[in-house]
Amino acid sequence: MAGLTVNIDHVATLREIRKVAYPDPIASAVIAELAGAGGISVRLREDRCHIQDRDVRILREVVQTRLIMQIVSTPGMVGIALDIKPDIVTVIPKDQERFSTEGGLDLIVHKDTIAETVATLQNNGISVSVFIDPEPEQIKLAHQINANTVEIYAGAFCTATSSKKRNQAFSKIVDVVKLAKKLKLNVGIGRGLCYNTIKSFKGLYEIDEYYIGHSIISKAVLIGMEKAVREMLVLITNNG
Repeated sequence: MAGLTVNIDHVATLREIRKVAYPDPIASAVIAELAGAGGISVRLREDRCHIQDRDVRILREVVQTRLIMQIVSTPGMVGIALDIKPDIVTVIPKDQERFSTEGGLDLIVHKDTIAETVATLQNNGISVSVFIDPEPEQIKLAHQINANTVEIYAGAFCTATSSKKRNQAFSKIVDVVKLAKKLKLNVGIGRGLCYNTIKSFKGLYEIDEYYIGHSIISKAVLIGMEKAVREMLVLITNNG
């Protein structure tokens, strides 16, 4: 059965809007784990607009499941990851939108640079995931650079404005997920998944992990983190 990794960036977003000490992303991580999350994900941006270095260092001590740290491939960020030693580093594109990532890495253009980052992290005992678009060539390149995991960008599917576009986007995801599994890659999917879109993945057993943040945090504002995580886990379990 696929697992659930909860991204807690937007708990820190709420905190940083007012530059106060709350809400505490560390507390949200603990509650998410107690509710059944199999991993906690954070993105350390170069502009530090939400998660801060101190958050990641504390999370490394507190998280009992897996800590996934999302970074861009720069010497500075790789250095921080080597110091923190999260369980998994997910390499993502250069910072785009202030609070989100729209689209995956282009491994055709950046293959050599990302390959070097992957090797550096793996040589220091850190598993590496690459965040890529649902394109077969990107999957093949991820395999070539020895990534442990691919995280597939689901944004085009989640934001599709017509049934035709949605079906086309979903077909692309299905094809690349199956290809990734054939190449012995671990498979995750994220960006834009919510309590409605998650239902479309029922029976797609090749997916190992769902990476979900914004929709869970949004619901947690209204009903609490524990209940929000448990409700998402029910939907993921039903998918299996």
